[in-house]
Amino acid sequence: MILVTGFESYGGRAVNPAEMVARALDGSRIGGAEVKGVTLPVDYAAMRESVPRLLDELRPRAVVSLGLWPGEAMIRLERVALNHAAFEIADNTGLLLEETIDPEAPAAFRATLPVEKICAGLRKRGIPSRISETAGTFLCNALMFTVIERCHRAGGETACGFIHLPYLPEQVAQLLDDLAAEGQLELHQRADLASMAPEMMIEAVRFAIAATLDGMGQ
Repeated sequence: MILVTGFESYGGRAVNPAEMVARALDGSRIGGAEVKGVTLPVDYAAMRESVPRLLDELRPRAVVSLGLWPGEAMIRLERVALNHAAFEIADNTGLLLEETIDPEAPAAFRATLPVEKICAGLRKRGIPSRISETAGTFLCNALMFTVIERCHRAGGETACGFIHLPYLPEQVAQLLDDLAAEGQLELHQRADLASMAPEMMIEAVRFAIAATLDGMGQ
């Protein structure tokens, strides 16, 4: 079993490409393994409570968590999850916080997905990608930390990591319409207009799973 998670929409956006990709892969098979796609709420407290239970229930071979990074122009493979939450915007419950996620845990965990192998393979397939050293300090990082911490405590046999995705093209199209309607900001001042086709995102995540399973001997 491979677990793929994607967050629901947040920040006033109508859609989150992470949820779209998780749903698209749900029920598929990659490298002989079944994929379970799950949508997570943008709710810090609910995530911290429900994700460990989900991992204990499913006992996946690998976990690939997905999130949106507005303005990212490519597939972004996260290397490190910090034991720190500092929200610039509220989650969908209105929560704003700054705290250590788990005072009894290490300051950070490294992803156990083969990020270098995945990045190189994606580029060979014509899919732009890069490795990032930080998943931020919002729910994406908190989820990545929660998953790796739980799997580490369970013995560390599950490969875990996080992938940030760009906007969908239609989201950028809407941003452009909004900018034109506002008439207050020149396009070259915006840094969040990059996008990627959903088919390419799905292909990228499928390859990430396949490369991970290949490294595990599956």
